[in-house]
Amino acid sequence: YTDVICKHWRFKTVKEAKKSAEHIYKMYADYRVLKDFIGMDMCRKFLEMGFTRARRYANHKDGKKYKDGKILPQEKDWATSEKAKAAKVHKKFRDIITHDPIYIKMRKQWREQEYVWRV
Repeated sequence: YTDVICKHWRFKTVKEAKKSAEHIYKMYADYRVLKDFIGMDMCRKFLEMGFTRARRYANHKDGKKYKDGKILPQEKDWATSEKAKAAKVHKKFRDIITHDPIYIKMRKQWREQEYVWRV
C-alpha cells in the first residue's frame, strides 16, 4: 500500500496538496468498494501525514521545532502560509474519511479483532 499511495503524496503547495489529497481520497473510495480496510486506513494515514507534515512546515519553515532543547517560536504566518493552507486541504479529506460510517464500522471491527490477536 505504501509504495502505491506514496507516489501521489504531496504537500508543498496548495495546488499539489489538492491534487494529492483528491487522488488519495479516490484511492480510499476504491479500497472502500473492495471492503479493503487496510487500504482505506493507509489512505487515511497518508492524508493525516500530509496534514501534520504541512503543519510542521507552516509552524517552522525549516521543519525544526527545537533548538538546543528549547521549542522555537512559530512563524508569524503560521495560520495563513501556503503550507498552512495545504495542511487544511489534507485535513478536509482526512476528516471526510474519519466521519465515514463504513470506515468507522470497519475500524471498530479491526480494533476488536486486533484485541483478540493480542490475547
